[in-house]
Amino acid sequence: MNVNQFPDRIIEIDQEKYLYFGGTAYLGLSTNKVFQELVVKNILIWGTTYGSSRNANVKVTAYENGETFLANYIKAEAVVTVSSGMLAGKLVINELKKQTDTFFHFDDVHTAIQTTNSLPVIIAGKLNSRLLDEKEEKITILTDGVPSFETNPIDLKVLRGISKNKEITLLIDESHSLGILGKNGCGIYADINLPIKRKIMVSSLGKALGLTGGVIASDASFIEEIKKSEIFGSAAGMNPAFAQTLADAAELYPNQHQKLVENLNYIDQKLIKDDSIKFDKSYPLIYLKDKNVIEILKENKIIIASFKYKQNADNLNRIVVTANHIQEDLDKLINILNQNR
Repeated sequence: MNVNQFPDRIIEIDQEKYLYFGGTAYLGLSTNKVFQELVVKNILIWGTTYGSSRNANVKVTAYENGETFLANYIKAEAVVTVSSGMLAGKLVINELKKQTDTFFHFDDVHTAIQTTNSLPVIIAGKLNSRLLDEKEEKITILTDGVPSFETNPIDLKVLRGISKNKEITLLIDESHSLGILGKNGCGIYADINLPIKRKIMVSSLGKALGLTGGVIASDASFIEEIKKSEIFGSAAGMNPAFAQTLADAAELYPNQHQKLVENLNYIDQKLIKDDSIKFDKSYPLIYLKDKNVIEILKENKIIIASFKYKQNADNLNRIVVTANHIQEDLDKLINILNQNR
């Protein structure tokens, strides 16, 4: 179905208005007037794009401003922005290939952090035996912050069982947890406390944070390695107007996060819980197990996210709640879900 405007809480399809519970604009910033004014102001200062290398002799201060905000927000020692979340992941994987003997992955990690010859962390419900042997090696663990079809962050306690002969680097993709989980939406990076050598976070900024771009967060030493890499030096950075907007929107992010939290708490109070749906009040996705409910919602002028995320896979059917939904929207959604169990 085609729409002619940004799909916010209300969209128009064939001249009919529907409530929309899809997309990834979790904090509702794409249509937020204050946020839009910050973007426009910065475009007038920094232009519509900047095609130069970040390593050029002329340095654009917007990047430093945006990255300082992100480092404080994520609670990381250092960060660097790039033009997309996908590039963030691929840049890090490319760098880690130089210093990793064996990669291991949790199930269904995003394409951005996949690599060939990676082994599963879990086999038949237990740690891969390769993680328990006495072989001394440098390993990298790949995971999403919140796994596909889940509503809780990945449980990383299992990594404590890995052999002490393994030097562990953890790479976590937080594209669907940054801006959502943690204090004020800071994500889960800061709370990861494991016996590992290094933790690295990558994320898209184009979802909860509302701006086209990506971020890499880690210790200062690793971020410097990324900045010195050939791929980073050969690529243009994210739009500097967007980088500056990150800093300028520092007070807006927690405000929108609070609105999202209030919406999720409201749903939690009203929604009847059973096995036909998967919902947790800390996370803005509701997964539907009964495909028939999708058509019932549509008949009641509600559109949700329903599409094939991967070829030869079942449709991804999920309700996405944002900071922009109002109580009237939520009541209509909840009533239909409660009546159709």
